[in-house]
Amino acid sequence: MSTSPLPQTLADIREDFLELEQQDRLLLLLEFANELPDIPEEYEGHPELQERVVECQSPVYIIVDVDDDNVVAMHATAPKEAPTTRGFASILAQGLTGLSADEVLAIPDDYPQTIGLTKAVSALRIGGMTGMLMRAKRQVREKKHASV
Repeated sequence: MSTSPLPQTLADIREDFLELEQQDRLLLLLEFANELPDIPEEYEGHPELQERVVECQSPVYIIVDVDDDNVVAMHATAPKEAPTTRGFASILAQGLTGLSADEVLAIPDDYPQTIGLTKAVSALRIGGMTGMLMRAKRQVREKKHASV
């Protein structure tokens, strides 16, 4: 487990999961699935602007914005019939949005393995969340350098 400091939002999310018994962690993940924010209107109907997360078994797409102040907003789509994946997308969308680009890039790559779900869901699903995080960080890097 990484010892790098986490942004407060992600640290709080991890703490919320770790405080629960194993079976209750899945319920919290379902709550996150139900809270996945809708993507902004300008991206609806424009799949070419979104990146498919091929590490996920379900069709998950993300797009990350970095504004002129280097503040990140992550957006994701995931099917309602894939609540685990949708929950992971929601955790990242809620956890990354509002952070600076540098804060996002400093998030430890092993964050998905640290939230207490490795025994509750398959390694393949954790790999999907890791793929989402890696793609989000790559998009942040690209957009941060494009605005310089």
